Amino acid sequence: MNCVTLAAATGTAVVILSQGVTGLAAEFRIGVIDQQVIMEKSKAGKRALEGMKEFSASRQKIIAADDEALKELEKSLKAQESGLSETARREKQEQFRAKLDAYQRRLQDFNREIQGKQKELFEEYSKKIDQAAKVVAEKEGYVAVLDKGSESTLRVVLYHRSTVDLTDQVVKEFDRQNQ
Repeated sequence: MNCVTLAAATGTAVVILSQGVTGLAAEFRIGVIDQQVIMEKSKAGKRALEGMKEFSASRQKIIAADDEALKELEKSLKAQESGLSETARREKQEQFRAKLDAYQRRLQDFNREIQGKQKELFEEYSKKIDQAAKVVAEKEGYVAVLDKGSESTLRVVLYHRSTVDLTDQVVKEFDRQNQ
């Protein structure tokens, strides 16, 4: 008798819970966005990314000029090597090493600077995207909005229906907020 009662109670609980979960699922709408796409499609995001690209390009030009100067110095050293005394050759090599070290430090400094600017940009725009997503979610009745992520970042959403993708709506709201 106890086994029959337990089986009946378990079956009843499963039916009640499954109906309850179905009812809850209908009330909880979850949307997804792609922050990278929002940055790339929105007007303010495009401006920020273009500014970042210009900043990186200016640093790259400086590095390219330094690289070219190093190559010329090395070429000059090799051409003069046979005609120089041992002391003069060592001095030239020491000058080359010093310039190479300075070049490498500058390259590292520029890379850190660019990474820092990228991080600042991401943090600033992530907050702005969050605000735009919140407005869209509240207007449309979503209780949560998740970032899909990408191959280069953490992928949070492995699957979603296209009907819950709010990216385009958030782009519009983002543009409205950040003219």
